[in-house]
Amino acid sequence: MLRPNLQEESKMYNFDKGIERRGTSCVKWDESFVRQDVLPMWVADMDFEIAPAITKRLVEAAGKGVFGYQFLSDAYYDTVIRFMKERHDYEVKREWISYLPDVVAGLHLAVCTFSEPGDEIILMPPVYGPFFRVVKENDRVIKECWLKNDNGCFTMDYECTKKNITNKTKAVMLCNPHNPAGRVWTENELEKLIEICAEYKLSIISDDIHCDIVSKKHKHTMVANICRKKGVKCIILTSPSKPYNLASIHVANAIIEDEKVHAKFEEMRVHNHISGPNAFAEAALIGAYDESREWLDEMNAYVEANHEYFAAYVKENIPTLKTFKPEGTYLIWVDFTGIEKVNGKPKEFLDEYCKILVNDGEFFGEAGKGFVRFNLACPRSYVEKALAILKEWFG
Repeated sequence: MLRPNLQEESKMYNFDKGIERRGTSCVKWDESFVRQDVLPMWVADMDFEIAPAITKRLVEAAGKGVFGYQFLSDAYYDTVIRFMKERHDYEVKREWISYLPDVVAGLHLAVCTFSEPGDEIILMPPVYGPFFRVVKENDRVIKECWLKNDNGCFTMDYECTKKNITNKTKAVMLCNPHNPAGRVWTENELEKLIEICAEYKLSIISDDIHCDIVSKKHKHTMVANICRKKGVKCIILTSPSKPYNLASIHVANAIIEDEKVHAKFEEMRVHNHISGPNAFAEAALIGAYDESREWLDEMNAYVEANHEYFAAYVKENIPTLKTFKPEGTYLIWVDFTGIEKVNGKPKEFLDEYCKILVNDGEFFGEAGKGFVRFNLACPRSYVEKALAILKEWFG
């Protein structure tokens, strides 16, 4: 398989270069269980240097020389509003926006906003592990509607959703785009789900943290626009952390149109002692959303090329594995079911024998058993190395 010249596609930024992360106290490369001989392709952050405009903003913020209590200026909210309109055709009002340190905190608050202990929340596994935690840890009940798997392409099971609804069911938790399956839900798919929610008076909690990482042929749909038309209440959770590699800056937003729901969410935020931003949150978000869109576009193109290369290589050289080229996110979901040598534990096998560290499919629920998740937000050389190893063991 020929290797395309990725730098012809990336006109300004050198994603092939990557960045050295060992010895920086980063989770992906430096946690105690990450051996020196292992290639880490697990936790969802990037092995790319962040956009220069963000670094410039952060350096300027550091240069102020004082880091006392902060609040967010008009510029912060104006930037979020502008980005959502221009990137997602979603018109947001300032009073809808609530700052959060991260999206998982928002999931926790959203569950508490829409339900009471003992109530039921519908999840669609395999899905991001903390979805399960925020339901269980708040004494709510999980109702699982597994996604349908059609040769690696996952779709919603609407009949299962309807069958699982009782008078205790209060909300559906949605991952859009979907982690780990890589689906970018279409407007039609979302409309079908929201029609069910409207019929049974359910709310939507939508984790849109990957909404800015979408392939060229697909378009992210903000579920809030559909919910408004159908009379369904929703909470949208967004962040620059995934698309711009800012997880440790701790900046995210909940967008809540309904005034009463927003007031309850804010009450829950205060109750849980989730306070104001750190001194770098506003600088990072403005540097990302306002000044680094070309970087984002080039990063998306680079990651999509990695996805295409990985999926095509597996199909051509490792037919024992099954995968689906993602429509969004920088992750890829790989099916190892039926491969006897991994003995039902592909993550452990890859770690011990292949020297590749990935995320275990069971982190995403029982529906993920036999799968693993690879992170392809890395230089192509990492992808090539991993695929060569996979071919040696499974080709």
